Amino acid sequence: MQLESNRGASETVRKQLDDLQAAIVGMFNTMNQAFAGVKFELQNDLQYLVRTFLARFDAIFTLNQDLLLERHYLDQNISLAQSRRWSGWQLPGTKPLNPTPQFYDPTLEKTAMRAPEDEANFKEHPGLQPYYKLHGSTNWTGGGGGGGRLLIMGGNKAVGINQYPLLNWYHRQFREYLARARRLMIIGYSFSDAHINQALIDAAKQGRIEIFIVDPLGVDVLNKQDPRHVQVPSELMNALQPRIIGASRRPFLSAFSTDRVEFDSLSRFFAKP
Repeated sequence: MQLESNRGASETVRKQLDDLQAAIVGMFNTMNQAFAGVKFELQNDLQYLVRTFLARFDAIFTLNQDLLLERHYLDQNISLAQSRRWSGWQLPGTKPLNPTPQFYDPTLEKTAMRAPEDEANFKEHPGLQPYYKLHGSTNWTGGGGGGGRLLIMGGNKAVGINQYPLLNWYHRQFREYLARARRLMIIGYSFSDAHINQALIDAAKQGRIEIFIVDPLGVDVLNKQDPRHVQVPSELMNALQPRIIGASRRPFLSAFSTDRVEFDSLSRFFAKP
């Protein structure tokens, strides 16, 4: 339906998409408001902060469209990480939709509506950690449907992504990072998006990438086959399994509370030569 709307479908289809997207955005708005009260950090030791851990990555790519990290991670704390690597954060290729308000509100700055830059300005800025939202975001405009939100929904995501220069560039960036990466940590991904899986398969076949998976199923999350049938390894399993250097079945946040064994396990991901 989203693709049909972009191709100039009937008013009926557009109205259906508007209604669907409005309902989805409303759901996300409720979720995002609830995130304001979420306890993101479980203790105050700088070494064991989630923020300190996330700041160690060259870039963060997400399929999530909510504003959890905008509320609790994308702030000046990035520059306080022990490595002092970043002076701040960036959502590459995007800009605030409205002028800066008269009174500065750090939370509003991070969660306010944003829009794509001109294509000539699709670039990373040195010293700022890039945060890529591969399927758009609930607070981005410039797409089709209700309120023009830039969100990719439903099936045929790869086709939908190609309709938007910003998201198309994001996926090219994703592939370029994978092509040169030595290590990749995958947290909470179900391996259910064919276009993402294909990028991972291509990277595993062509590069030297090493993969660490964080998921309640561990490495078994790669197996999407019906257990009642004869198991034949899929292309995804064949490509990725030789590249896996570790996995965790523990809840991700437990490592930043009292589970120091799990924290050490995650931290060794960065220590490998």
